[in-house]
Amino acid sequence: MRWLLSMALLAAGARADSVLVLPFANLTAASDLDWIGVSVSQEIIEALTAQGIRVLDADEREEAYRRLSLRPYARLTRASVIKMAEAVDASQVLYGEFELIPGENPEVSRGTLRMSARLLDVHQMQRGPEISEAGAAEELARVQTRLAWRALHSLTPPTTPPLEEFTQARPAVAVNAIESYIRGLLAATEEQRHRLFTQAARLDPSYSPPCFQLGRLHWEKKDHRLAAEWLTRVQPSDPHYLEASFLLGVCRYYMADYDGAEQAFAVVTGALPLIEAVNNLGAAQSRRNLPAALESFRKALEADPADPDYHFNTGFALWKAGRFTAAADRFRAVLDRNPEDTLATLMLGRCLKEAGPRPGDPRSQGLERLKLNYEERAYRELKAALAKEAPRDNPLQ
Repeated sequence: MRWLLSMALLAAGARADSVLVLPFANLTAASDLDWIGVSVSQEIIEALTAQGIRVLDADEREEAYRRLSLRPYARLTRASVIKMAEAVDASQVLYGEFELIPGENPEVSRGTLRMSARLLDVHQMQRGPEISEAGAAEELARVQTRLAWRALHSLTPPTTPPLEEFTQARPAVAVNAIESYIRGLLAATEEQRHRLFTQAARLDPSYSPPCFQLGRLHWEKKDHRLAAEWLTRVQPSDPHYLEASFLLGVCRYYMADYDGAEQAFAVVTGALPLIEAVNNLGAAQSRRNLPAALESFRKALEADPADPDYHFNTGFALWKAGRFTAAADRFRAVLDRNPEDTLATLMLGRCLKEAGPRPGDPRSQGLERLKLNYEERAYRELKAALAKEAPRDNPLQ
């Protein structure tokens, strides 16, 4: 895991090539269908992000609209698209439009949904070929998934999975559930978001994204029990599955379900070598008094020796094992980085006195330090950047 030491430096380079995905323009006369344009762009954003492509977030996009006084969902000229890219320093822009052609019998079908997109390379001033998809409005999920695959393939053809594999990993979802979910993303208040996400989850119980968002909402309020209930419903096929597992691990840890927390963090570390997840895995193992905790803490420390928490956790595990001299070195390292850390000072004193854990002493238990930030996006961007530079010798594979 030594490659992680250079992540902060390399990630800056990975961000240089960024893609701005705009909400698709609504060519119908019905503004209440604007959400479809957001849904299509959201599907594309998640597909690109999962492949490590740096996609600018919604806040950056909305700021560009505001600064240029442009209206979202409107059809933009090529000049406006370029201005949007320049406003957020994007190297490429993916934009498109959709229309709904009414069916002959509205009782049978709402009509045919057609959508198309183009990719504009801002630096080369070249516009790629148009990609398009069409299908029944009731099959919105399928249509936008196929378009997302085409968009991904236009950016990274060598690493794009086959279309069949891509679509199988994204099950069809009821249109009304998608609508509620997207409206939840666009909602202005937490109360509205909660109501719309709950409605989306009720309309299609197998639909993961609203479950993840509800889990996040409760996690942010530190309601770990409710958060865990929603996060456990996130499916492995969901783009947010690993983040949901990470948050679930945190919830279970604070609920004193350390076995469950270990399992959740192991899901993450088994897929991605994220330092925070490795550290938290060690914390859960430490609470269970497992010898594996020391190895997990050491891996986190090796990956980022600048973080005092990783020194503390390693020192704490060594202290519990009665290895006082080695533990003292770690607590000194904590104090070198943060002289005001009173707990590290206390633990260093215990090491110097060779005073080990005392059963039943609360001051000797539960001192592990957990990490709450989740950095999968940075990892995937770095991996993609290195794969592009050295596809035959990629240390992240």
